[in-house]
Amino acid sequence: MILKLISLVNFKNHENLKVHFSKHVNCFLGDNGVGKTNLLDSIYYLSFCKSYYNSFEFDNVRYGENFFMLKGHFVNNDLDLEIKGSLTNKQKKFKFNEKQYEKLSDHIGKIPVVIITPLDSGIILGSGDERRKFINKLLCQLDREYLNHLITYNKTIKQRNAFLKDSNQVSLNEDLLLTYDQTLCDVGHKIYLKRKECIDLIIDSVQDYYDFISKKNEHVNIIYKSELHNSSFKDLLKKNRPKDRVLGFTSSGLHRDDFIFSINEHSLKKSGSQGQQKTFLIGLKFAYFDLLKSTLDITPILLLDDIFDKLDHGRVEQIVRILNKNQFGQIFITDTSFTRIDSIMDKVNIGCKYFMFNKSGLYEEKLKK
Repeated sequence: MILKLISLVNFKNHENLKVHFSKHVNCFLGDNGVGKTNLLDSIYYLSFCKSYYNSFEFDNVRYGENFFMLKGHFVNNDLDLEIKGSLTNKQKKFKFNEKQYEKLSDHIGKIPVVIITPLDSGIILGSGDERRKFINKLLCQLDREYLNHLITYNKTIKQRNAFLKDSNQVSLNEDLLLTYDQTLCDVGHKIYLKRKECIDLIIDSVQDYYDFISKKNEHVNIIYKSELHNSSFKDLLKKNRPKDRVLGFTSSGLHRDDFIFSINEHSLKKSGSQGQQKTFLIGLKFAYFDLLKSTLDITPILLLDDIFDKLDHGRVEQIVRILNKNQFGQIFITDTSFTRIDSIMDKVNIGCKYFMFNKSGLYEEKLKK
């Protein structure tokens, strides 16, 4: 998958921007706050129909304006693809080759993207919700059925919780509750199996990347923690029904899953150094990239947001060697240091294009090779 051209209107700090990209490596360079990451995020937005950085949609609109528009021209196996996204009057719309989606979820997986950013530290240091979101994003790009099951599951959990809350002081409609439970059991079991399979598919690759980048003999692991390991979902819901009535929400299920990251059989969150955690995250995202590529038979776009900062020289060298293996397609990199990126690109045997931003958000281009 190659992004040839992107156009932004009122997206974050960019008033009107049109950029043509190299099909190899593209580096966005400049000080913090000039719009490098915003441009990177616009690429992510065209893939996922939302920002990686801002959960509130209106935060993506340029200050003083009331709308934004994005347009990207992609090429995949000689096929031209045009993606348009907009937010106008608080209404979000997406078009694929001029055909508007009825549901934004229908777009997920069409433009596979993997992003690596300092915010990824939340996957390790944050709550189980952060880790579930990561696994869900991976699987939603891989498998449309998984996405549909997840949408159904989340919708049903909300309905069940609202029902339990409203029914605290009145007689409970057992038939309706059983209907919710049956739906949760049907889709929940499928979600559970996919998550379990996903961990089995990526863990060896995560270890390989970790070994290569760190050049150390340290064992990393991902342990899938789920209540469904030892009980059927049906039994869990039945067992916890009295408690759920008192609490007013569903206390067991896939929404309580977690994924425990470990190093040498100790918690990576509690015992891992910053270097170990960052190396693990990069290995995890590279493994994610490989799984997408092999399953979809499409090379995803790789977005690297300021990943070389605070990495020691040895780990940077190893990441460069990974990039030189040519298993990646189009790569976008942001960095504040031209000297650092120029030094790294000297060792990367693929073409590169620099986009150097100034304080006004304007840029100038330079071909490296």
